[in-house]
Amino acid sequence: MTIEQAARRLASGESRSTDLVQETFQAIERENPRLNAFLTLLADAARDRAKALDSERAGGKVRGPLHGVPVAVKDVFCMRGVRTTCGSKLFTSHVPDYDSAVVERLEAAGAVIVGKTTMHELAYGVTSNNPHFGPVRNPWDTHRIPGGSSGGSGAAVGAGVVAMAMGSDTAGSIRIPAPFCGTVGIKPTTGRVSRYGVMPLDFTLDHMGPLTQTVRDAAICLQALAGYDSRDDSSSRAAVENYVPPAEVSIRGLRVGVPENFYFDRVDSEILKAVRRTIDRAKAMGATLVNVRVPDIEALNVVGRVILLSEASACMTPYLSDRSQFGADVLSLFDQGRLVAATDYVNAQRLRRGFQRDFARILEGVDCLITPTAPVFPAIIGQNEVDINGAKEDTRLATTRFVRGINVLGLPALSIPCGLSPARLPMSAQIIGRPFEEALLFRAGAALEEPLQ
Repeated sequence: MTIEQAARRLASGESRSTDLVQETFQAIERENPRLNAFLTLLADAARDRAKALDSERAGGKVRGPLHGVPVAVKDVFCMRGVRTTCGSKLFTSHVPDYDSAVVERLEAAGAVIVGKTTMHELAYGVTSNNPHFGPVRNPWDTHRIPGGSSGGSGAAVGAGVVAMAMGSDTAGSIRIPAPFCGTVGIKPTTGRVSRYGVMPLDFTLDHMGPLTQTVRDAAICLQALAGYDSRDDSSSRAAVENYVPPAEVSIRGLRVGVPENFYFDRVDSEILKAVRRTIDRAKAMGATLVNVRVPDIEALNVVGRVILLSEASACMTPYLSDRSQFGADVLSLFDQGRLVAATDYVNAQRLRRGFQRDFARILEGVDCLITPTAPVFPAIIGQNEVDINGAKEDTRLATTRFVRGINVLGLPALSIPCGLSPARLPMSAQIIGRPFEEALLFRAGAALEEPLQ
């Protein structure tokens, strides 16, 4: 059930929030043993909140389309009195005494948070194969990863357990679970959603956003989440637009940039065909296709890796003396980060500004870019290499190739489903736009998304 469908049921009186919450916990009981999508459940609190929201509705107070709708949040978002682990052994007993800005805004919009989702340890990986809390499994094929680091959120939404689950995205951690689990995922512009109360991985690359079943649902959620927050020094004062597209959406006249280089290289042939079909549909709907050449994205990805290695290691410096608290994969990354020279970090930040200027020039001539989101299908759990048209590549590097650089640039990017492969695995396209033009991405995405059957 989507957010829009739930809102209609609630508005018509067909259902109460308490009914939806009960249905959600029944779905969790059914699905979580096979998926491990939820780490912490909030059954009593959710039922009490649903009752209160039903009373508000009966009294004529409706906070918006999220009023009474069950949702989940990744276990990086602090909640008052609720264990918040960041998927780590370090924080298994961490119980914050305050709410993150995301939790505050979801609750102000009337959402009912039913639980915290499982994730890759410390949000630092693409598999969500967590050594402390167990692997999260893909709802389309439980032998496969759901992506990471927001794997539990992707799995919960992809399985239809909840209509929305919050993720965080530092190098693609929303836009990797989205294609792997067949959901929509939005990484907003830097500063668009407050990071206050989020357990950080990185100082300058972290972004917060929802995973949902439809583009309009993602727009509804970002509408509730976006806006300035004085507690986050990266928060922007840019005006918040009306993000939700109209029922009959048009992309006639939209200038769609199609990269001639990099983004269509080394892509699984089925995914390539699906994304090309999406681009052809955009043209058939009246969009103008513009071929563009992008800068050296391999170099941009190196910049992103240098920044992330350095800043993530700096974030975790107080804890690294006890190596027994970490899984092997994240410990290796922290060790690498401590070896990055300060000159390399400074030069990476300098190059970052140059790439931002390059992309600003490209986006003067087009309204958005369309690329594949992931060039590969999800790996088998424990698999360190993936196959791309007969060639073997490192799972982490291949999976992040088309998404990592967008965090460095700070641009908004929307991942939308674009069909199922012959093996019935989801495929996805990524729409990249100018800063703070999420409304345009939602308009394009609503026109082009392909519901999965």
